[in-house]
Amino acid sequence: MRTYYTRIAGQSLERLAAISDGIFAVGMTLLVLDLHIPVSTTSRPIHTEADLWGAFVSLSPNLLAYFTSFLMLGVFWIGQQTQLNHFTRSDRTLTWIHLIFLLGVSLMPFSTGLLGAFITFRLALVVYWLNILLLGVMLLVSIRYAWRAGLVKEETTAAIRSSLERRIVISQVLYAFGALLCVINNYWSIAVIVLVQLVNFFVRW
Repeated sequence: MRTYYTRIAGQSLERLAAISDGIFAVGMTLLVLDLHIPVSTTSRPIHTEADLWGAFVSLSPNLLAYFTSFLMLGVFWIGQQTQLNHFTRSDRTLTWIHLIFLLGVSLMPFSTGLLGAFITFRLALVVYWLNILLLGVMLLVSIRYAWRAGLVKEETTAAIRSSLERRIVISQVLYAFGALLCVINNYWSIAVIVLVQLVNFFVRW
């Protein structure tokens, strides 16, 4: 009987988890590259403590974007690992779903840098939110596909699946609400996004 490549490709959950951990580690590390030590210049000399404080305050948009994105990637890393723990194996389609998810992870340093540089610009906030949306959508597609394809463990009940999906959907709705607040003020948007992350960390759904 003929065996098709697409039926045997991408079945290793271990390799999928390994590349995921690597990309998350690189992405979370690259976030810090937008944080630069204040440098004394002709236009902004640093000779006193007050000068240094002023230069440090000028970094606050980048610091805010950094901490927001580090928490964000932490939330999505936990979410992906939770899903993988409930799968018996992968297949080619599921692997590609997670590769697209990892594309979103790798874009996070870019969208974070854009937000940090233009934190009061709505476009920068919308690009950042679209990055979050891509991550959430792909995780939702992942659990739904795995369930239909029979790739989940026997002990993974419908209640567990519902819990995984509910957490993603509610979070994404709240992220979208936060992004919508940029029509008023970008800092309100960021505050809601951070609040959603804290809810994901501390609240039992």
